[in-house]
Formats: sequence, structure tokens, C-alpha cells
Amino acid sequence: MNTEGKSQGACDVSEAEGRAELERLLADTRFHGTDRARCILKYLAERRFQGCDEAVKAYTIALDVLGRGADFDASSDPIVRIEMSRLRSVLNQYYEAFGDASGISIGLPIGRYLAVFSRSIPADDPSIDAAESRAEATADNEVHEGRLPSARANRHKMAYLVGAVALVMVGGISAGAFLYGKAPAVTVRPAVMLAISSPDDVNAKEADATGDYLVTALSRFRTLTISSQKAMSTGSTSRSSLPEAGNAYDIDMKYYSDNDVRTVWWQIVGNHGSGVLKSGVDSVEVGGRSEAVVRDELVSLLAKRFASTRGVINILETRDSTATDVVGNTCVLKAEYELDEGGRNGIRGALPCLERTVSLQPGNPDALAVLSRTIVAAEGGDPKTTPFARALTLANRAAALDPASDRAQVAIMMAQFYAGKTDAAIAAGNQALALNRDNPDVLSKLSGVLYSSGYRDAAVSLAEEAGKDVDAVPRDARIVLALDAYDRGDYSNASLVSEQINCGDIVVRAIRAASLGEMASPQAGASLDYLRAMLPDYRTSLREKMQWRRYPSTVIASLEQGLVKAGEVTGRPALASAASN
Repeated sequence: MNTEGKSQGACDVSEAEGRAELERLLADTRFHGTDRARCILKYLAERRFQGCDEAVKAYTIALDVLGRGADFDASSDPIVRIEMSRLRSVLNQYYEAFGDASGISIGLPIGRYLAVFSRSIPADDPSIDAAESRAEATADNEVHEGRLPSARANRHKMAYLVGAVALVMVGGISAGAFLYGKAPAVTVRPAVMLAISSPDDVNAKEADATGDYLVTALSRFRTLTISSQKAMSTGSTSRSSLPEAGNAYDIDMKYYSDNDVRTVWWQIVGNHGSGVLKSGVDSVEVGGRSEAVVRDELVSLLAKRFASTRGVINILETRDSTATDVVGNTCVLKAEYELDEGGRNGIRGALPCLERTVSLQPGNPDALAVLSRTIVAAEGGDPKTTPFARALTLANRAAALDPASDRAQVAIMMAQFYAGKTDAAIAAGNQALALNRDNPDVLSKLSGVLYSSGYRDAAVSLAEEAGKDVDAVPRDARIVLALDAYDRGDYSNASLVSEQINCGDIVVRAIRAASLGEMASPQAGASLDYLRAMLPDYRTSLREKMQWRRYPSTVIASLEQGLVKAGEVTGRPALASAASN
């Protein structure tokens, strides 16, 4: 098996070495490839072991691995392309986070269905420079032979690519200045460096493992730029290598193992003289479970704490971003905040910033995905005015640019759902869940879609999970829990949950008033007035607006019945028009 090493010089990787690395990778629980991805990887690797250096056709993979029939057509069924893109992404994430411990790595060249085994060579090897020159001169031959370029060459090319992208962005922003009168400031994801230690040497290894798993979990969120804790400990990553634009944070952690409890103390430090911005302690009880299960729970808790949209760092970013003449990550975070709040005015107010970002940064997958959701939510799902085709185009483009983006899959889900394509919406939601189950926003949005689609039990389960170990439960999850309580006749709990939703959403206001009406509460009148203030003609429009959001007719009718009772409590017709008041 002849392949060039990932680093400098041509280095043969023997079949025994390749098989050992494949077995090590597949056995490593930090490698998060799906069962389907693992099967594809083993299939491609086995072909390479057998001496086949040619790329495999999509048709062959579809039949041999994915179980497709002989009538499979890659032009109409993109399953192979999608699965290969996901596998390539998870391989890259794994080796970026944890390196190639054996000195061997496995890669998939873009555009070719082929497993490539590469060997690393120390960066100070004297043959590096000459090898890089040869690599540049024989790039075409390398691709033909299925070789990976050197790690250092990759870094150089990446630097050139980043420079080229920066020039394009600057050019685009300069051109945009003619349209908007002034070049806006470009904001990027905050850069984060992790450090974890244990006061007790006995737990040092366990602490390091927790840090490694946390790097992987954080990388699944598309909100932070992560520097591996392992890289910091070896000195291979320095602050100068982090993006200069945007804020940067250090997350310092200490790991404690005490009898039946695993605890991490943490603090977030700003690098602009702002000192300690936030600190806390998170713990998980062992309770007879394996260390791996406990570690996964602790890592999930910390990942949500640091990287979710309502997590510590993004809350800091949103609050600190007071400038108005900006594009980029600031626009994305503010729009996601407004989407969770649910107020139409706030959502519409987020549109100009997102549109400007996409105009100046057409390759920004985060902005594309969130813009897709925002243009749908801004119209409340009204089929007459919502640009469903554009929303789906934006979401699909985001997914193509970043196949591992849960944001993109959520955008596809919402565009399909509001357009009435429930099965496609649920499929996209399940894909988002597979990409990042730690993201409470994914759990929340999918729970809402499932509830409205009739899958009540699954929806409630996801909604409860979305509210676990978070400072702020996402709106859709609370709405699902409130509607479930209302449907079960637990009106007191429905009222309590709906009151905890701090937003002006019409459905939330309807649940509050209807719950109080069912309980014949003297507060029903005030709650009904609160709904009427937002929707004066709710006698006719509430049902229509809830139908736009795909709520089942039984749910709508049940709420209307509660609103009638709320009107009876106050002596006023609950469904009277505004003119009669």
C-alpha cells in the first residue's frame, strides 16, 4: 500500500500499519462516525488494503454498502455524496482535535471516494523543505496516486487560502460600502482556548480525557472557534495563531473526583483586560454508572454551558455587541436570540443585519442558515407571503458549505415544516440531532415539529431533554411542555410553564389565558386582555395564525374553548371582536 505521508516526504504506510490505525480509530469512542459512516470507511480501507488505488464509484458504494438497488442513480439520489461528506468531516474533526497518535492518519480526498493512509514526520525533519517543493511540483501525480499532501504544506496552503478569502471578503465589503455608504465591521465567532487540570495527580489522566472529549463536543456547535486543550499543553497552539478579529476567551477548568461525584470548576477569562467574566461549578453523580457514561454526561453539560446559543460565552457576545454598523457573527447571534424570543418585531428587526452579512459574505453558512429561519419566522409562516423557496435555497446552501452544521439542518427542517413537507422536515431534524445532540436549540425545535406532527410522546421527551442542564430553556420546548400539560387537563402546570416563557408569542399568550380560563381564575381577564392587546381580532385570526404554524386542529380548538371560559369568568365574551369592547 503506497501512500505519501501527511507530512514531509514520501513515506510508505504498510498494510499492517494501516489496519492497525483503522482498528484504533474505530475503537476510539471519541470518533463519532455513524454506523453507516464506519461501514463506508471500512469498505474503502479494505479496497485499499487489497491494492486498489482507484477511486470507487458512487454506484458501487450505494450497492455494496448502503443497500441500494441496481436502479440506483447518483444524479437523483445524493445519499453517497452526503454520507461521504459527513465521513470526511468527522475524520477531519477527529484528527484536528486529537491528532494521529499512531503517526498514521486516514483521509478522504475531496471529490474522490478513496481511503488515503498518511504518515506524519516530525516538523524538524531536514527533508521537509525539499519534500514540500517536490509535493508542489508533483501535485497532480499525488492526486492520481491517492496521496495526502504534507501537514506543513496543508498549513501553508490553508494560510494562502485564508488570505485569499480575507481578500475576497475585504473586496466584497469595500464594494458593499458603495451600497451602504460605509464599510461595516466584520465580527467572527469568538475564539476559545481550553485548559484543564487536576489538583490530584491520580486524576490527571481522567482530567485530560475529559478535556479531549470536551473539545470534540464543543466543535459540534457552530458558535465558537476552538483551540484544543491538548495542543495548548504541548505548546503547539499559541494565542498568536488565533483569529485577530473578534473576542477571545480562556476557559480554565479544574477536575475533581470525590467518591461518587465528578466535578469541574471553571472560569471564563477575557483577553482584553476584562479579567474573570464568569465562573461556576458543575457536578455529575456516578450513581453506579460506568466512568464513560458519567464523563459523557459531564462533557455534555459543560458543552451546553459554554457553546449553546444561550450559553455563557454567546450571552457575553450578544450583550457586548452594541455597535450597529457590523456584519457577521454578531448578526447571527442577535437573530437567534430574537428567534427564540418569538416576537415578530424583533425577528423582523434582525433581517437587515443578516441580509447585509449574506450580501458581503455569501459563503458564511451560519448567516445563511439563520437568515433562512428568520425570513420564515418574520412572516409567521403565512403561506401567501413567506418565501419558502428562498428559505430552502439558503438552508441548502448552508448545508453544502458546512455539511456538519446542525444550524443548517435546523434551517432546512423549519423551511420544510412551514411549507407543509412534514416528512422532509423531520428527516432534517433527525439529521441535526445526529450532528449535535448536546444542542438544546436542536432538541427544542425538533420537539416543536414533532408535537405539531402528532408525535406527542417523542416531542415531550425531547422538550424535557432540551431543558436539562441549561440556564434558559428554549421557547419551543416550554411551549410543547405547556401544551402537553394543557392537553392532559393539568391546567395549573400549563399556566405555570407558560408564565415561565418570557416572550410575546401569541401562542404563549393564548395558553396562559386559556389555562386560567379552564381554572376559572380571577386572573383570566387580565391574561385575556394581554392576548387581545397583541391580537385584537384573535376571534378570527388566532386559529389562522396557529394553522400557519401547523398546529393540529384539536390543539387549536382546545385553546379556543379555554379562551371562551376565560371570557365567561370576566363576564365578557372571550371571542368578541375588538369593536365590542
